Amino acid sequence: MRTIFGGSGGKGARRGVVLVVLAAVALWLASGFYRVQPDEQGVVLRFGRLDRVTGPGLRYRLPYPIETVVKPKVTRVNRIEVGFRSVAGGTRELPEEALMLTGDENIIDINFVVLWRIGNAADYLFNIRNPDQTLKIVAESVMREIIGRTPIVEATTEGRERIQQEVRETLQELMNEYGAGILIESVQLQKADPPQQVIDAFKDVQAAQADRERLQNEAQAYANRVIPEARGAAERILQEAEAYKQEVVARATGEAARFKAVLEEYRRARDVTLQRIYLETMEQVLQGKNKVIIDGADGTEGVVPYLPLPELQRRMEERRAGGGEQR
Repeated sequence: MRTIFGGSGGKGARRGVVLVVLAAVALWLASGFYRVQPDEQGVVLRFGRLDRVTGPGLRYRLPYPIETVVKPKVTRVNRIEVGFRSVAGGTRELPEEALMLTGDENIIDINFVVLWRIGNAADYLFNIRNPDQTLKIVAESVMREIIGRTPIVEATTEGRERIQQEVRETLQELMNEYGAGILIESVQLQKADPPQQVIDAFKDVQAAQADRERLQNEAQAYANRVIPEARGAAERILQEAEAYKQEVVARATGEAARFKAVLEEYRRARDVTLQRIYLETMEQVLQGKNKVIIDGADGTEGVVPYLPLPELQRRMEERRAGGGEQR
């Protein structure tokens, strides 16, 4: 000390010791400064017990061993794999985790991923001894429970989205009950298939079910098309029948009224009415026919009555021939 600080007496030595101690204390106090990054939280422990949680920036704590700080990354999204492990060049299957029993007592091979991050750094560090392993075990348990209530066809087809959402919500509820300080970002089904040994037979079953649904849909579409057409045709027939009925009734009513009117006229003037009825009847009978009118008083001279027997015979033969062809 004399050599460093000079002097030959004890006073200089004592001054040097004091300076060294002060420098050491200053360095010890300065060691309490620390920086928390934007993706971190500072958890300050005083003699090993949680004291406070600090945010990003330059902070100060009492120097070690009075206070220490742990800075977990709270914005980083972590990944837990269940049923498989990612390895260099691919994945490694873990049947003891992947094989699960469905609600209809079939076995299904499921691989899924849980994405999570730290929501509360203090709870994450001190409430659970091994939060990562706990989360993995709970996630597998929740997935087995939900798959155990789901038929295999639903789990492998349209039910995947529902399963992911239900597992995420249930897992988050359990983490909240445990006070794990973990936020579940999402649950992603990587694979949900029957075991490799029966996958071909399962695909055949699925194809048969798809054909059944297709045929049912086609039959329903046919019924939806034919039934309205049949109802429309029935309604049309009913309307035509109603119109025909009204027409016949109206015609009959008109004929009856006409007959009554003619009868009334007949009662008033019998001869005139008979003559008119005769003329109207002959008009209807002879309408559209070729007619030769011969005045009986003067036009009969030189007219020989003639019965066209050859013409009548020819017509009869044509009718017979025509009937034979039709038969």
